[in-house]
Amino acid sequence: MDAFFAAVEQRDRPELKGKPVIVGGPPGSRSVVAACSYEARKYGIHSAMPSGYAYKLCPKAIFVKGNFKAYKEANGIITSIFHEYTDLVEPLSIDEAYMDVTENIPKIEYASVIAIEIRKKIFKATDLTASAGISFNKFLAKVASDYNKPDGQTVVTPENAARFIDNLKIGKFYGVGKVTEKKMKALGIMTGADLKQFSREELKKIFGKVGGYYYDMANGIDDRPVNTNRIRKSIGKEHTLNEDITDIDEMHEILHSIALKLEKSLNGKNVKGLTVNLKVKFDDFESITRSISVFEPVSDAETIFEHTKGLLSKTVAGKRKVRLLGISISNFTGNVEFIEIDEQLKFKFQY
Repeated sequence: MDAFFAAVEQRDRPELKGKPVIVGGPPGSRSVVAACSYEARKYGIHSAMPSGYAYKLCPKAIFVKGNFKAYKEANGIITSIFHEYTDLVEPLSIDEAYMDVTENIPKIEYASVIAIEIRKKIFKATDLTASAGISFNKFLAKVASDYNKPDGQTVVTPENAARFIDNLKIGKFYGVGKVTEKKMKALGIMTGADLKQFSREELKKIFGKVGGYYYDMANGIDDRPVNTNRIRKSIGKEHTLNEDITDIDEMHEILHSIALKLEKSLNGKNVKGLTVNLKVKFDDFESITRSISVFEPVSDAETIFEHTKGLLSKTVAGKRKVRLLGISISNFTGNVEFIEIDEQLKFKFQY
């Protein structure tokens, strides 16, 4: 979907159409941008940017709170349209999904025709636009879906895949973040063609295990099937403080509060985990994580809290100011085969 959250807000509030809209907390808060309209993106605004900085880039931007109910409703309509064509649908998030239409219900020969039909149906049913990427594997389809936004589609065939990858800027590769992009550019890797000059072994030596992934992507190799039963890898809760703190006792109180909320969430899903993860974000926005794996699966707040206290002591929290604390549980046992739009939304809107 194109700028999904912001597009829903503009659809439901006509006075916002054509204006720079930011979904997220107000600039005076310690919030970040959850989503923004294309009008806002022209100013360099993007998701995860601090709201205060976004406001400096565009003082005329309109900040709105997220309407979870409207997003879920639109997602339900869109998903039902997908299933008119295939049951092989793998949600990536509330606004994005993979579909395998090799064998499709209407028996349409060309995937590009299916994409056109789906996009038309989505617009007719929701008044929202979508973009599509069509290719023979997930990586290329994903990259292609961003190539002709908004309200467009791109086809990457086996015949033109190598040329498409060669011309792709390295920052556009799915899985290459800002830090990795900077490291690659320092090595002279500006495009897919540059990345292709490195062997699998060389990339592994430079980037570790993920180097093998980069090699496969550069060479158009991706055998992952569309998975209709995605398994949630972790459940977590975070809390952004109103002010940066150095008081360890106060951090303990916050961690205990988070652990109580996490216990409720885990019990509601009937799962336990063997790994406890702590996240600390400092006042300069640097984030670190610490983890501990245990022999007995955990879900109760007190055990989670005790483990995170120990993990916190292994950080420089207290010596450095902290702006966010988070706890997550992973390595599940129990009923873990689920995907929840509510959880996806909560993740998007954690400031």
